[in-house]
Amino acid sequence: MSLAGKNLLDGPAPTYLPEETELLARVQAGDIGEDLAKAFPKSPLAWATLAEETWAAGRVLEAYAYARVGYHRGLDALRGNGWKGHGPIPVSHEPNQGFLKALLLLGKAAAAIGEADEAERIEKFLNDSDPAAQAELS
Repeated sequence: MSLAGKNLLDGPAPTYLPEETELLARVQAGDIGEDLAKAFPKSPLAWATLAEETWAAGRVLEAYAYARVGYHRGLDALRGNGWKGHGPIPVSHEPNQGFLKALLLLGKAAAAIGEADEAERIEKFLNDSDPAAQAELS
């Protein structure tokens, strides 16, 4: 039984964020970091790449902050695309990966700064969004 794209027996329909063509072209061309986040401040992918870059450089607090911005920008984008605060966010849909990557990095950084409760909540949220996300994005 379904109602407007939602299977009532299985819960809410998956949420699919729209393509970010210009941003992806810049990422594929090697454009990452602050300039990308400045050019696309609403994009969770832009913030996730900045978080990833600072994490790799060992700048954990910066990575935490950037991942948190990516997480919140992602929540805004998800809500703007019909998400009601729960339900699948498939990692197989490439535009969802920016949000899920920000979520993954936020969890790692939270654990690294001793925010164990937050890290646990983030891990649960990531798994609830898509159980394959952590393995695919790590």
